[in-house]
Amino acid sequence: MAADLIIVLTAALVAVAGSLLGVFLVLRRQSMLSDAISHAVLPGIVGAFWLSGGTATVPALLGAAAMGLLTVFSVELLERSGRVKVDAAIGVVFPLLFSVGVILVSLFFRDVHLDMDAVLYGEIAYAPLNTVLLAGREVPESLLLMGTLALLNLAFVALFYKELKLSTFDAGLAGTLGFLPAALHYGLMTLLSFTTVGAFQSVGAVLIVAFVIIPPASAYLLTRRLSVMLGLSLLLGVGASAAGYGLALWLDTSIAGMIATVLGAAFALCVVFSPMGGVVPTLTRRVRQRQAFTARLLLTALHGFDQAPTPGDLATRLDWDAARVDTALAYAQGQGWVQGQGSGYALTPTGQTLTGRPG
Repeated sequence: MAADLIIVLTAALVAVAGSLLGVFLVLRRQSMLSDAISHAVLPGIVGAFWLSGGTATVPALLGAAAMGLLTVFSVELLERSGRVKVDAAIGVVFPLLFSVGVILVSLFFRDVHLDMDAVLYGEIAYAPLNTVLLAGREVPESLLLMGTLALLNLAFVALFYKELKLSTFDAGLAGTLGFLPAALHYGLMTLLSFTTVGAFQSVGAVLIVAFVIIPPASAYLLTRRLSVMLGLSLLLGVGASAAGYGLALWLDTSIAGMIATVLGAAFALCVVFSPMGGVVPTLTRRVRQRQAFTARLLLTALHGFDQAPTPGDLATRLDWDAARVDTALAYAQGQGWVQGQGSGYALTPTGQTLTGRPG
């Protein structure tokens, strides 16, 4: 398999694994827990190395999952105390746990391959080089691991789709119906921990956070249907992986950094052009509303004349400048509310109906 294809597939699988979980985190307003977990799992990885005597994947995943659950539990405990809000609780917990991990590495594992830069930023360009034997063939380790995690996350979402949907939007009702929202929540956090540590070696903590948050947040700006949001998140994540890799090759720069940049650019485009509250549609709607309101004022003024008034007559009656009158007349004519009559203008039957006083 070509190295380029391996790199793009690895990034795409990370995008799929992260975005599937990220949709529910964004909807629950818990997206920053992914950032907290991505940093706080480091002590779990260090502990797994100490217990297993190596950097094997399975112990690292288990250690990360344990620390991820501890992070979530600690954040919720602080929040429930009523003394701090959830954002402050996250800000307290994850720097503390990450710092503990850094201290443990620097004190006891200096000669071990637990590089902080690799953990934070990753190096996806090396994905084709790290291989394992599978059925007598060498397979990229990151591709195998992220493919497994993507399938695991997909299976979780598919099997518990209705339960996740209900517990996300109405946890109280989900509990009443026996869906165990707490168990679903911690299951989601466990998979997030698995996904985070699985992505460390290939894309790093920074990019996995971007994959978990940005595609779902972008999709949320485009739709309010959960199924469509999931599909759009996957499409955005995979598309950004391919586009980011292509741009990174062209500009000879960081692959992970360029993928994150493409994700950010996609989000910015959604913010600006989204039909659901985007900047441009909102401004366009406000301009149209202002035009319609001005035209309605013009209709009222027109109805007060016995004969068809000229634009100058309307400007005098409304105390408007000529440009404003011309703009309002053009809009009203375009809507079929006003028609020319000699040198002046008169209401059409539709315009008369809109004034509430048919002629």
